[in-house]
Amino acid sequence: MRHITRLTPERLCAGAGKPPSRRARSVPAALLLGLGLALALCQAAPAGAQEDPGVIKVGVLHSLSGTMAISETTLKDAVLMLIDEQNAKGGVLGKKLVPVVVDPASEWPLFAEKAMDLLTREKVAVVFGCWTSVSRKSVLPVFEGQNGLLFYPVQYEGQESSRNVIYTGAAPNQQAIPAVEYLLDQGVRRFVLAGTDYVFPRTANKIVEAFLLQKGIKQEDIMINYTPFGHSDWQSIVAEIKRFGSTGIKTAVISTVNGDANVPFYKELAAQNVSAEAIPVMAFSVGEEELSGVDTRPLVGHLAAWNYFQSVESPANETFIAAWKEYIKDPKRVTNDPMEATYIGFKLWVQAVEKAGTTDVDAVLKAIVGLGTPNLTGGTARLLPNHHLSKPVFIGEIQDDGQFQVVWSTNGEVEGDAWSNYLPESVELSSDWTDPVNCGNFNIKTKVCGGAETPAAQ
Repeated sequence: MRHITRLTPERLCAGAGKPPSRRARSVPAALLLGLGLALALCQAAPAGAQEDPGVIKVGVLHSLSGTMAISETTLKDAVLMLIDEQNAKGGVLGKKLVPVVVDPASEWPLFAEKAMDLLTREKVAVVFGCWTSVSRKSVLPVFEGQNGLLFYPVQYEGQESSRNVIYTGAAPNQQAIPAVEYLLDQGVRRFVLAGTDYVFPRTANKIVEAFLLQKGIKQEDIMINYTPFGHSDWQSIVAEIKRFGSTGIKTAVISTVNGDANVPFYKELAAQNVSAEAIPVMAFSVGEEELSGVDTRPLVGHLAAWNYFQSVESPANETFIAAWKEYIKDPKRVTNDPMEATYIGFKLWVQAVEKAGTTDVDAVLKAIVGLGTPNLTGGTARLLPNHHLSKPVFIGEIQDDGQFQVVWSTNGEVEGDAWSNYLPESVELSSDWTDPVNCGNFNIKTKVCGGAETPAAQ
């Protein structure tokens, strides 16, 4: 029988005792899967073992098993490589970085438990982790309640800005909206929005649908379909996509299918002869790593939108790819967008710690806004006051070798926008974690922060 770790107060609540933040209190209970109430009832746990003053612990919170391991294991390896490289330079503040790796096993409640252990028992200075938005939502009250620091490296749906999270992946205006604009420019007028059934696809598709309607696409020309994590039987869904695209109106699929479900999805597309010429698929969650397990020859021409591709030519990318292959001891292993986002986040964290002279989260958060670091595609990633990055956007076509050929890109970097301008509930919201605003959901019209009773700034 599989062992299930019991969520005891001692395991969940070490170091608790102060009221949760307003942001933590506002997270829907369903998303926290009951953890919000558990945290509110916590009693402080016994202090952990004496810490070694000569090291800095770095938490790594990625699924190494379960449906998301296909995507997340590589990010664990990337963090370990970056830590090794930094230690070879003398560490940070003269201290050695020590990774603390945990496996939340693609189970969303376990992400919160592991995050609590990392912050309160292991006392890590920073955590690099999560992939899905439901895992990020699950750990948000932990990081906010314990004043921890999370670097989140994957494109997401926006509609969020936490003081305790640095979002190094793309916001919708840095991936979804440019991708849809590209398809519209290619003459596409019917859209299938196909996604895994959780927060990111549903919210991203809500934004995409609103954008399409504003662009004059008819509601009957938008088909939406969701499948569970790990879904494997795509025969009927792909057949339905073929029927939807058989009207003579140019049709495309916007795919937010996540994790290992992509392998059977793309195999079924090939089995039913859904070519890129007939119905192109624009993926938001498929990169080089996911394609490494698929025969990509029948998929040539299908698309993906990211802020990095391994095939982008730049000296920095060549150096990174060579270092990765040497570290991993496998010349066939690929790089991908969330790896670059992890790379950028790690470099910014090191800069901020050295600027602040400490790993104290408050000091690091104050130091990190405005810092920049070279990205891997020839530009500069700069951290904005809303805790998002400036990033270029690329559209790539799948090649028969599993790589992407860039067919379109923005002219320089695009600043990440936490709140979509296409949804009425967020059009007036802004995010700025610097004084005097210091708010993640500031209403620029009412000058009120997140429904607070008093204005945050005038």
